[in-house]
Amino acid sequence: MAKKTIDQIDVAGKTVLMRVDFNVPLDDSLQITDDRRIRMALPSIKSVIDRGGRLVLMSHLGRPGGKGFEEKFSLAPAAKRLGELLDKPVAMASDTVDDDARAKVSALNDGDVLVLENLRFNAGEKKGCPEFAAKLASMADAYCNDAFGTCHRTDASMVAVPEAMSGKPRVVGHLVAKEIQYLSDAIGQPQRPFVAILGGAKVSDKINVINNLLGICDAVLIGGAMAYTFSLAQGGKVGNSLVEKDKVDLAKELIAKGGDKLHLPVDTHCGDDFNDIAGCNKKIVPTGEIPDGWEGLDIGPETAKRYGEIIKDAKTVVWNGPMGVFEKPPMDEGTKTVAQAIADSDAISIIGGGDSAAAIDQLGFADQVSHVSTGGGASLAMLEGQDFAAVSLLDDADA
Repeated sequence: MAKKTIDQIDVAGKTVLMRVDFNVPLDDSLQITDDRRIRMALPSIKSVIDRGGRLVLMSHLGRPGGKGFEEKFSLAPAAKRLGELLDKPVAMASDTVDDDARAKVSALNDGDVLVLENLRFNAGEKKGCPEFAAKLASMADAYCNDAFGTCHRTDASMVAVPEAMSGKPRVVGHLVAKEIQYLSDAIGQPQRPFVAILGGAKVSDKINVINNLLGICDAVLIGGAMAYTFSLAQGGKVGNSLVEKDKVDLAKELIAKGGDKLHLPVDTHCGDDFNDIAGCNKKIVPTGEIPDGWEGLDIGPETAKRYGEIIKDAKTVVWNGPMGVFEKPPMDEGTKTVAQAIADSDAISIIGGGDSAAAIDQLGFADQVSHVSTGGGASLAMLEGQDFAAVSLLDDADA
């Protein structure tokens, strides 16, 4: 699955159209509250401009309806922040493929950067429209995909644009190359024992991941609210815990399929008031013995200890989804114990984006794991074993 990277093509004097993920959070004053996604794109951006390329960046931000400009979804704050990080001017187009964008692309000099306005202001982006893609493709001599967070999607900028640029260089940026290396190698060629840790609220969100990983992993550890659906499937009492009653039969099937590979919690940390976790009554009970009026909010200490011992012996660990309500102590203890075990292990450790990435960062272990994915949905899709058209059609490393 190795693809040719931006570093491997000549960009001097050429225009590179790069898909980035500048979908950054903005506050009510349209100020960026977390610029991590912009900072993560800097290596690929610098690879182009430091070698004399002319760079055109395209991204989405938020979910506008494809009906034209909306200030609250404008990429202008991202362009401004990028200029600050690069310590050089970054041009901003007022549209995506129309007169202003074309004029500003034509005015680029070697080493210059231009940010196009939000792709999703155009209905053609989400529809994968070939005509919209052709207009984008006509602006550049090469295409680079550095937006892993949208690699599982078939938006125009991800699939139709590189298709329209057949015959021109089509490569991955540093970020996507790293994601592919870790995630595809973990699935395709894991060092063993290979342990997957899956949490989160719903079994339904992780069905395909659990199914796929049960066929690949040596152990799959379950936590989070979805554990209570498994508990219900085993005839346990779950009190007021979040469960998917319509997924009980599915949970039974997964238990049968998983056998000794599937590890479920043996105890649960409960509370009697989700809205006041700090002040409510709390207790630890065996799995399947949550009383009425109480709610499971975290794996218990014995489960956390057992999971930590399994993780300690692993050579590859993939983690997607927290073990409990990690944002609210003391229900962060299960997630914290698992995170600590991963950080302390010698395993190749991959944190699968979303809440897991937030947890590992919040708990201070981000620099003690091998890789933190930038795309929750994309990393989940890759763990399911999905093929990504947005990556497959790019140039192979040996091409």
